[in-house]
Amino acid sequence: MSEARSFPELHECLHEFCGDCDRFGAWYRLTGTKEEAHAKAKDLCVEQTIEFPLDLVTDRFITDHVLGRIDSTVSGPDGVARTLVTFANDDTAMELTQLLNVLFGNISLKPGIRLEALKDCANLWNRFKGPRFGREGLRERLGAPNRALLATAVKPMGEPAPELAARAYLFAKGGIDLIKDDHGLSNQPYATFEERVNRCASAVARANRETGYKSVYAPNITAPAGDMERRARFAKACGAGALLVSPGLTGFDAMRRIADDDALDLPILAHPALLGSFVTSPDSGISHHALFGQIMRLAGADVTIFPHAGGRFAFNEADCRSIVQGTEAKMGDLKPIFPAPGGGMTLKRGDELRAFYGTEVVYLVGGDLLRHSPDVEKNCALFRTLVEKA
Repeated sequence: MSEARSFPELHECLHEFCGDCDRFGAWYRLTGTKEEAHAKAKDLCVEQTIEFPLDLVTDRFITDHVLGRIDSTVSGPDGVARTLVTFANDDTAMELTQLLNVLFGNISLKPGIRLEALKDCANLWNRFKGPRFGREGLRERLGAPNRALLATAVKPMGEPAPELAARAYLFAKGGIDLIKDDHGLSNQPYATFEERVNRCASAVARANRETGYKSVYAPNITAPAGDMERRARFAKACGAGALLVSPGLTGFDAMRRIADDDALDLPILAHPALLGSFVTSPDSGISHHALFGQIMRLAGADVTIFPHAGGRFAFNEADCRSIVQGTEAKMGDLKPIFPAPGGGMTLKRGDELRAFYGTEVVYLVGGDLLRHSPDVEKNCALFRTLVEKA
């Protein structure tokens, strides 16, 4: 193991290029004394690759190439270590499922280990298509080259499809760019998938004809494995302009497959449902930066949804800032994607949000567009005017 560096250098070294083109690296946060952290790092190298007693391995190819390696360690003032571990690119089989397994498979079952960030390694990351549109492509589709983008959700669960579609129409008339299903809308009997998607897509298209805007409807295609692609194709045929996926429920590779499908050719909005427990502990799981930023990009998301600080959830500003960094950190040729803070955002917080995120963001506002005044279309138009002026 190389000599430990001081903690302040960590931010600068997280994403520097991985010089060995046959190996990729990831930073891990390891708790315990220096000796305990080093033992965890050695265990990680074995557990995440060969998962076999090291003293029984006689093949030099396995020990020299396949086995994970401790590259360097950064000592922190908080009594933990940040350790860079490298793996052979071949260990991943160039498959997203196996890549995630190598990064945080068995070791996720052990305490005191957190996946912090992926290093830039173009030779591996470029094997994945990543986001089809990214920030520039989505801006072009929506006709919004400079300003922040606006999003809202069609809800609540239990409302019939005609009423949901009527609300989607008002959102689009008011100029909301991305009108997504709430992540809880699936194929419930009170608003079945096919009826809801057909009605909402038609409603948004009608509003666009009347306004000249390019608003898109993003139905939730999170579904059982056998239904997901069928629903995506049905949505495309109905005129949906994007798709909502919860990769924590479907699996990240299922989202990647949808994103990679040239016949669909639609932007992907990724919802964080079921992923919260990965990030709630500072000592285990996966960092906000890696999970909602880097891994979402590898899996093809163009927009990553997460709760902003001060809303209904427990994320703080540092968490949100790290997600933004993950959406744009250098990862080969993978496009940067939009962060989409939500979770109880209000129009009154507009100045605060603009100061924090700038214009490279999708603002996701839900209930406040209905609460601000009885005129939903006017509320949406106000939201758009505030963003355009900024």
